[in-house]
Amino acid sequence: MLKNNYCVIMAGGIGSRFWPMSRTAHPKQFLDILGTGQTLLQQTYNRFLRLCPKENIYIVTNDLYVGLVNEQLSGIDSKNVLSEPARKNTAPCVAYACYKIAQQNPNALTVIAPSDHLIAKEDTFVKAIKSCFKKAAKEDCLVTLGLRPSRPDTGYGYIQFVESEQTETDKRIKKVKTFTEKPDLEMAKFFLKSGDFLWNSGIFVWSVKSVIKAFEMYSPDLDLIFKEGNDVYNTPKESEFITKAYSNCKNISIDYAIMEKATNVYVRASVIGWSDLGTWGSLYEHVKQDKNNNAVVGKNVMLYDSKNCIVNVPKDKLVIMQGLEDYIVVESDGILLICKKEDEQQIRTFVNDVKVAKGEKFV
Repeated sequence: MLKNNYCVIMAGGIGSRFWPMSRTAHPKQFLDILGTGQTLLQQTYNRFLRLCPKENIYIVTNDLYVGLVNEQLSGIDSKNVLSEPARKNTAPCVAYACYKIAQQNPNALTVIAPSDHLIAKEDTFVKAIKSCFKKAAKEDCLVTLGLRPSRPDTGYGYIQFVESEQTETDKRIKKVKTFTEKPDLEMAKFFLKSGDFLWNSGIFVWSVKSVIKAFEMYSPDLDLIFKEGNDVYNTPKESEFITKAYSNCKNISIDYAIMEKATNVYVRASVIGWSDLGTWGSLYEHVKQDKNNNAVVGKNVMLYDSKNCIVNVPKDKLVIMQGLEDYIVVESDGILLICKKEDEQQIRTFVNDVKVAKGEKFV
């Protein structure tokens, strides 16, 4: 059955909230943002080698980043790097990969995952995905991975579930009742207290038959666009077709296009040490901290009277910091960012202002 296991890694985003390290020319998935010696994309790819044959792992990325993918994943076949001519969110990305895979193997089971997430408990993660593959092989269903919320976070989507059916082999798999996008704080507190909500990880498992059926039912416009390519996928004409297809696609997430509409959606509750590493604040929790709760990535950082800061600087940069509390301090390629942790959502505003005032080269 392993030959039917496929993986699609989505690696086309910009990651602007990690500016100035994450830039348009070199986004966060291509960075060793945790100081481990591997980029986030490399960690993700190696993780899925435990679940799928190498030839069944596809990277979907923007035209701009094909070279970076090939450089970082040495030995990957060029046909396994799918190039998007435009950023149209996750639904076109998923459709492209799944319709293409279906033409090679109509019995394929596919896990869809972002390229820039942290998963600390990899053995547990592998077990969870195997369980989802097993369900997807037996039933017409769409499965997503859900995480037990540890705090009322307003930056994540939430999944409400109802208890497993008696016939469910894996009791961690629940029927999905509702999806909620990034709630306000009061609603997030309610979700946490109720106990029947999980964070939405953005990791999905299904058979290509089930997801194509779902596109037909719930997103017929995308279905028509990508079905037109059935005769050209895996041929020299594929690239030309995709350029045309993407020009006709709306910008829409897989959650809005399918998951929130479908009635055969399940969630597998998992404890995998997960973070979407969406912000500097989320990174703070996963970097070793000193006695004053400062999380430092950089070899030559000296701190005085500073607490609860996250500092990320090149290893050859000497940084002396005094008297800061709850700050983000990041230096990359000649750009220095100093920002209060509580105001990190403003980083996107800073990036837009920099683009207008100083030019594209800084973003």
